[in-house]
Amino acid sequence: MTGMMFRTHMGTNEAMLFVLPVAQQASFYMRNTLIPLSCAYINHEGVILEIHDMNPKDETLIMSATANIRYVLEVNRGWFETNHVGPGTVLGTEKGQLSGLVRDAN
Repeated sequence: MTGMMFRTHMGTNEAMLFVLPVAQQASFYMRNTLIPLSCAYINHEGVILEIHDMNPKDETLIMSATANIRYVLEVNRGWFETNHVGPGTVLGTEKGQLSGLVRDAN
């Protein structure tokens, strides 16, 4: 629930990955979050569907356009543009695809 709340710094290539229990319409906001962030709404296959910039302390919900969001990745604002990462990009780790690393809640 606290995510990036109250933090004053995040390293250039650091991020926070939220794993939702099931695919759903996601909604994130910036309560008590002090640094500007961007978030990517990602489906079960690890495909970025949407990217949103978020403003510090803004409690306006940022709803996903679809109900198939399984992961949300928060990074420093501007990271996606700087690294040429956008909708359609498939994310994974050195250990494989996101979907293979997380158990379903079912």
